[in-house]
Amino acid sequence: MPPTERGGTRSYPVELATLIGQSLARLVREPSHSRRAEAGRRWARHTLLISAVLAVAVVILMVAIDSFEIGLMPARGTASLWPLKILTDFGKSAYVLWTLVALLVIVALLLPLTKGVQRVVMIGIGTRLQYVFLSVLVAVSATEVLKGMIGRGRPFVGDSANPFNFSTFAWGEPYASLPSGHATTAFALAIAVVALFPRLRGLMLAYAVIICLTRLVLLAHHASDVVAGAMVGTIGAMAVRYWFAARRLAFTIRPDGTIEPLPGPSWDRLKKVAQGRAAP
Repeated sequence: MPPTERGGTRSYPVELATLIGQSLARLVREPSHSRRAEAGRRWARHTLLISAVLAVAVVILMVAIDSFEIGLMPARGTASLWPLKILTDFGKSAYVLWTLVALLVIVALLLPLTKGVQRVVMIGIGTRLQYVFLSVLVAVSATEVLKGMIGRGRPFVGDSANPFNFSTFAWGEPYASLPSGHATTAFALAIAVVALFPRLRGLMLAYAVIICLTRLVLLAHHASDVVAGAMVGTIGAMAVRYWFAARRLAFTIRPDGTIEPLPGPSWDRLKKVAQGRAAP
């Protein structure tokens, strides 16, 4: 979310509309980072590697593990599983996305009320929230399309745990098992947060894995479904990270193409940004 132009006093609604417009314009502007080509090649290599490894894992799980794994799970409707039914909702895409939308709205509403250094800080927070939101949204959108196209039956749809129960282009909930939407959401959120705050790697990985395990125990998905969801979530967050880095938003690109989060600015730099003498 960019700072507003100086000069003149504008009403709150005008200021809010201007800031939102500038924020959206920054997201779709032409890439400007001089190292975006190196970052793009590095991103493509990593995407191909992750896709190949996890695609092989999905096939192996589907052929050799899915049926066996389902047999190890407790019966659906087991009373003692109620805590997992609550826990699994922390990976529900609607809840995660609406929470992020609410945070973005709060930042947007507060931004016109700030000036100087405070505005610069709010812009930074808003930009990072945009990155996390779009990472989850892009990954979840891709998953919804894949679910409908692949049409894999959920466990025990058709009265069996048959891992090869497919009805392509079914576009219905019973045949929306692959990839797992919860796993996609959890991994997209985890990868996005870790991209911004690497020190949270352990915590976010634990969150994503726990969400995936709840989907297995609750018999909502096969093991291969959650691995496929993790793949889509990871690739989605990485793609959005490259988009932001190429536009110098929230990330920077090193000479070797590595994308890193922008370091927190010093107090002197914050003042320079607020005064228009440095880029936010």
